[in-house]
Amino acid sequence: MNQVLRDKKAIAAFVVPGLILYTLLVILPIVWSGYYSFFDGTAGMKNWAFAGLKNYGKLFKDKNFLNSLSVNMRYVLMVTAGQVFFGLLMALIFKFWVKKFGALVRTIVFFPVVLPTVAVAQLFAKIYEIQPHYGLLNSLLAGVGLESWVQPWIGKSSTALGALAAMDIWVAIGFYSVIIYGALLDISNEIIEAAQIDGCNGLQLFLHILAPLLRPILVTCVIFSFTGTVKMFESALALTGGGPGTATRSLSMYMYDTAFTYMKTGYGSTIALVIFLICVVGSRIIRFFDWDYRK
Repeated sequence: MNQVLRDKKAIAAFVVPGLILYTLLVILPIVWSGYYSFFDGTAGMKNWAFAGLKNYGKLFKDKNFLNSLSVNMRYVLMVTAGQVFFGLLMALIFKFWVKKFGALVRTIVFFPVVLPTVAVAQLFAKIYEIQPHYGLLNSLLAGVGLESWVQPWIGKSSTALGALAAMDIWVAIGFYSVIIYGALLDISNEIIEAAQIDGCNGLQLFLHILAPLLRPILVTCVIFSFTGTVKMFESALALTGGGPGTATRSLSMYMYDTAFTYMKTGYGSTIALVIFLICVVGSRIIRFFDWDYRK
């Protein structure tokens, strides 16, 4: 291995093809979008003219953009916290409580991750259904005497975003639980047993032993979840279509409509660049809290 790592030709043979693909598929589109953001006009170069910073100034006056940004941020807070928290909870259950049939349980929990988004959206549409028959959620509420809570969960602007967030949290729990479970397996049982012998209860064991050791992987999971939720598109499109009204319309959906429905390529590229910058800056801020990384 050391001989291979000293061979610059071998390194180039492994790195250069991937670097070329990454440049063509990621870096170049970002640069191209940045270039388009300084122009105004419609797709096909009709009325195409240099606009300078006009598109960027327009963002702060665009109520649709500001509403989509607000939707995105509220969704990010709910889903990122939910995905990582429940992923951690399930990982702890796998480690300390599920011994028999553990592989089967982990497979079942992970299964929603590989389901098509449209299929998941159709499932949750039935769960949230109110007409012509109550779905699972409304049936349960009515069955326990909470008839006043029965409502069109994805048909009201006040509940649609929460309903969408619940669906996306459920889908991703398996992904994050498997990642965190893998990190838990790397923690020596001797450390855990020593803490238990010293009198640590479950909460103390987690706060003083497991949490510090899991911090790097938890930070990584938060970054994964954050960047994924900032770009949320297909789940909202499949479940709510961005509605009711604009209650679940994300920045990505607004960017798509602007660039491909209304053909405002320059302004759509500006919104796309803002999404990219939110992902980059947000990830760096989250990374800042990983003290091991800062050292």
